[in-house]
This record gives sequence, structure tokens and C-alpha cells, in this order.
Amino acid sequence: MKNMQIFEPAMCCSTGLCGVGVDTELLRISTVLSSMEKNDVKVVRYNLSNSPQEFILNNTVNTFIKANGVDGLPITVLDGEIVITGRYPTNAEFVKLLNIPRSYIGERPLVTKATITKKGKGCCSGGDCSDGSCC
Repeated sequence: MKNMQIFEPAMCCSTGLCGVGVDTELLRISTVLSSMEKNDVKVVRYNLSNSPQEFILNNTVNTFIKANGVDGLPITVLDGEIVITGRYPTNAEFVKLLNIPRSYIGERPLVTKATITKKGKGCCSGGDCSDGSCC
């Protein structure tokens, strides 16, 4: 399994989901990471306020911050290599980078007319409903 870590800027709490104004991006990340964890995929988050030692101990992240400052946070590290800076991974990037199904991040597959079937004998009692005329 791949090892992903996210190094975040200083926040008031470990998730940043505190106070009256909730950042929708932090809410998305927390939700996605929670969904992945339920599927035994662990992504570790390090907040500069709560885990400053992790920023020092990780040479790759430490070197990046020395060169670019904290404005490049958040930093996503995959198997020891920085893969994304300045933003969180998108849902599609989580799927691709970790090689996991979309369902692991809490997304449901798209339902199209072609995937919907009726119970019983089918559409129009066995007729063709591909044009939607009898469904």
C-alpha cells in the first residue's frame, strides 16, 4: 500500500473544522480521509501547529519549506516524494495516486439511463427503451 502524508499550515485544531466559519475544502478533505480510513486506506495529516516536529523530521518537506516558505502548504507527500503543493489533492487525484476505487473516497458511481433496469419483465414488457420513450 502506498504511503501518503499531508503537511498542512498552522490551524486551530487537527482538522481545521473549528470555529463558526467552516472551510468547505477542509470539510471535503476530512470527509474523504474518513471514508478512505473506513476502507483501510490511511492518509496521515500533520498540522504545523500540532505536529511541528514532523515538518522538521521529514527532510523532503523541511527542504521544501526552507526554499519556499510555508506559503506552499499544504504539501502532499506520496512514498516520500512531494506530489502536490499549495493545495489539497482532488478526489480524482486521491483515486489515481493511491490506486483505489472511487467508492473508497465516498463517491458513488454515476447512474445513467443505461444502468437502470426495471423489475419484472423489463421496460415495456421486454421492448427497447433506449430512447427513453417508454421508461
